Amino acid sequence: MAQQFKLKDIASLSDLKPGDKIESEVEGVSDGKVLLLNHDKKIHALSPRCTHYGGPLKGGVVSPDGRIMCPWHGACFNVATGDIENAPALNALKTFDVLEKDGAVYISGTEADIKAGQRSPGIKCSASKSDEKLVVVGGGSGTIGVVQGLREQKYTGQITIVTQEPDMIDRPKLSKALITDPSKIRLRSPDWFKEAGIESVFDKVTAVDFDSQSLTTASGKTLPYTKLVLAPGGIPRSLPLPGFKDLSNIFTLRSIANAQSIVSAVGEEKGKNIVVIGSSFIGMEIANSLADGNNVTVVGMEAAPLERVMGAQVGRIFQRNLESNGVKFKLEAGVSKATPSASNASAVGAVHLEDGTVLPADVVVVGVGVRPATDFLQGNAAIKLEKDGSVATDAHFAVPGLKGVFAVGDIATYPYHGPGGNGAPVRIEHWNVAQNAGRSVARAIGHLQHAGLESLKVRSFIPVFWSALGAQLRYCGNTVNGFDDVVLRGEPDNGKFVAYYAKGDVILAVATMGMDPYMVKSAELMRRGKMPSKKEIVDGVDVLGLDL
Repeated sequence: MAQQFKLKDIASLSDLKPGDKIESEVEGVSDGKVLLLNHDKKIHALSPRCTHYGGPLKGGVVSPDGRIMCPWHGACFNVATGDIENAPALNALKTFDVLEKDGAVYISGTEADIKAGQRSPGIKCSASKSDEKLVVVGGGSGTIGVVQGLREQKYTGQITIVTQEPDMIDRPKLSKALITDPSKIRLRSPDWFKEAGIESVFDKVTAVDFDSQSLTTASGKTLPYTKLVLAPGGIPRSLPLPGFKDLSNIFTLRSIANAQSIVSAVGEEKGKNIVVIGSSFIGMEIANSLADGNNVTVVGMEAAPLERVMGAQVGRIFQRNLESNGVKFKLEAGVSKATPSASNASAVGAVHLEDGTVLPADVVVVGVGVRPATDFLQGNAAIKLEKDGSVATDAHFAVPGLKGVFAVGDIATYPYHGPGGNGAPVRIEHWNVAQNAGRSVARAIGHLQHAGLESLKVRSFIPVFWSALGAQLRYCGNTVNGFDDVVLRGEPDNGKFVAYYAKGDVILAVATMGMDPYMVKSAELMRRGKMPSKKEIVDGVDVLGLDL
């Protein structure tokens, strides 16, 4: 039963000016806190921590349309209802009524709600008699965005997920921490899917018949659909070089099973020689996570890690961070082959570079990117794949020309309307993009029950990603189609910076380390079409001081 709790850090609601945020302790509740904020002439009280990884919402940005964005990873919530507005949060915030009496401020609620700080969205659904049959291919971020988004909207159709992965996991944690216990990184429990009336088929899709609206699996099942969402993700690229297909202890990383194999091969004994091929985000994160007590070398083709994506100057900051943790680098280097160990002819013993360098290797991890997992669509006359194997979609992630078919995540090429995008097609391999695209598809499918997609307004989102590269990197925007300048601010020599990525006078993306508020404020400015120009940044404009 709800009761009234006094707040310790505020005596009067008039102390909160428009736009102010205060995190206050709740008397009588151990470790209980709430966030008070003044928005649109009303005081709101809600849980103070993001439900994703616990980011402090006091440091977040509140937009004029009533969203609060977490400063860590870009999750957004409605300040009035606590509902999810943007990924990667899966649970909503708790909200509380606020009142002032007897010279003090109180909230109304229960102790359990204050301590919980979050709530699972209403997704309960009993067995459906609807003719709607939604099938989702894949078990990643895009899939959870679709199925949760639909159940939040009270969609009553049947939902079936077809995936080869036994657990739907928080995949970004694999490379950052090499977690091997799926229970620690499950997005949702089996009971959650059961309560939501969502069936999982653990199988491989081998073909889709778009005319009959059905798909076939490797075990021989035929699954009919009225709506189909293609979200199979990506397949790690391998190296077509001598030794890499034949020798053991050479790995890629995409699944829990991959992480378990890597950790098992490395073992508990320190001092292993580990070669990571690829100075990508995945490769750099894996190298950083394995560096403690081992001899880790990253082999990259660029002059600086992530040079193409982040620029040489920023890439060298990442390199220094990892070098301080003991990681070594061989850059502007090509790999020629892998050879076996002297003691075990079937296991890797060394990686050979094109310049003649031989790197001893007990374990090799290949992190050279992924390709769209669309092999099951190759040769299908009903769908034309892009040159990179992806599926082109419209702004709602619907596949043109195919009734009730959508594509999200690593396989989707969609029109980008963020800064500099102008609707040009892009394919972005970010966790947030996949999940937000999934939520967009959920809105589209819900809308299709009443009208056509042409009457549905596109809710654009700005891509956000994060990485652990000796320090926490935050990034918003998109430079897939290139940038021509980077404006650095802060203390880059100390690894603390804001990097503004420009093409001409347009700021396309912003990356930060140790200066999180700049990323989240920039993301909101981008979404609202108010991001300052490169000239304004060079002339000294501070985005934190700009109005939304």
